[in-house]
Amino acid sequence: MRRPAKLSLTPEQVQVLDLSQDGRGVARIDGKAVFVDDALPGESVEIQRLRRHRNFDEAKLLRVLTASPDRVEPVCKHFGICGGCALQHLSATKQLEYKQNQLLESLTRIGCVTPARLLEPLTASVTGYRRRARLGVRWVAGKGRALAGFRERGSNFLADLRRCEILRPPLDALIEPLAALISQLSIKDRLPQVEAAVADNATALVFRVLDEPNDLDMELLRAFAQEHALQILLQPGGYETIRPLQEKGAALTYRLPEFDVALEFEPSDFIQINAELNERMVSRAIALLAPEPTDRVLDLFCGIGNFSLPLAKRSARVLGIEGDAQLVARAQQNAARNGLQNAQFIAANLAAEELDALWTRDHYDRVLLDPPRAGAKEVLPVIARSGAVRVVYISCHPGSFARDAGILVKEHGFTLSAAGVMDMFPHTAHVESIGVFER
Repeated sequence: MRRPAKLSLTPEQVQVLDLSQDGRGVARIDGKAVFVDDALPGESVEIQRLRRHRNFDEAKLLRVLTASPDRVEPVCKHFGICGGCALQHLSATKQLEYKQNQLLESLTRIGCVTPARLLEPLTASVTGYRRRARLGVRWVAGKGRALAGFRERGSNFLADLRRCEILRPPLDALIEPLAALISQLSIKDRLPQVEAAVADNATALVFRVLDEPNDLDMELLRAFAQEHALQILLQPGGYETIRPLQEKGAALTYRLPEFDVALEFEPSDFIQINAELNERMVSRAIALLAPEPTDRVLDLFCGIGNFSLPLAKRSARVLGIEGDAQLVARAQQNAARNGLQNAQFIAANLAAEELDALWTRDHYDRVLLDPPRAGAKEVLPVIARSGAVRVVYISCHPGSFARDAGILVKEHGFTLSAAGVMDMFPHTAHVESIGVFER
């Protein structure tokens, strides 16, 4: 068996040509791609190759010899160690350009389509934006303390964090106090994660506990909740086992002021991570969909009603479809709380190979969809036969969006009239986008 050649430990100088889909610099050595963390296009850098693969190698950046004019000082002192961000060293303007290029390249290469119009990137604050997070926890006996936060880049080890600049207050400053709290618990080595959610009116932490806390643990948790004005919940098993530490606090709520609606959610529910960007995204999506007061609108992958409720304010009837029955129940409750009797919700598996329920055979004037990373391939025939004259597609993955765009255009007679990126996750390589399809 032929063994791979050993990598040389000798530093090498390379010219960075591009950025990869995960935000790493791309160079070439003897024609082979080399991915370099924290390197930017146009830079001359010194690297050391760490891992060899058949078609590419991976390297670490030793030093920048000639810096890009787009290089900026990272906002977080943990950048480069923590794996939560990949692009803090790139200016905000160039981050948007990079994401827009990712979108257009995917549409051209995968979907073989080009939007007739490019939408202006949708942006919001680039720090303190993340209102939901799943924080890893690990007791490190050698350090004599617990760590809490995100994993190190390219590793399963937790980064030793003090704070996080992308988390929404008060979460941003809770990393170190949270780790100190966990270090005092009897179950410190039986507590693998804390799920955090920041609402407009409260902040909740869900502690995943593999063993029940003892009485002293409960005292410490209650004191921490009171000191930091938190709701604390315990999760000994699946999501159905989540229970409040003491009496249940106020329901978590966020508002969409433009449409005068408020949505309640549980700490474990899916909601859009970036609150400020979400408000602008909902506004743009509904403006692009442009429903008439007499329209019937279909909202696919509707969640707790993030788009459905605002749409119900602008149209005759909205039908929301979602695969998670608990989210459907939440959406129904949210519609009732907001007095929206023209919004109805159904639980259905939108990834099923055949969709033939009654709702799939109805007529709809407009369709909005916000699928997961896998996209919406299975439901596209339903959209095609719905009679909808306009479709707005919210995407969290440019590859699946490009594939679905190609299907809508080539197989179902739509045109891609506009598309653009939305910076839901600043400083990361994640590309959120929106597209408008018309008959």
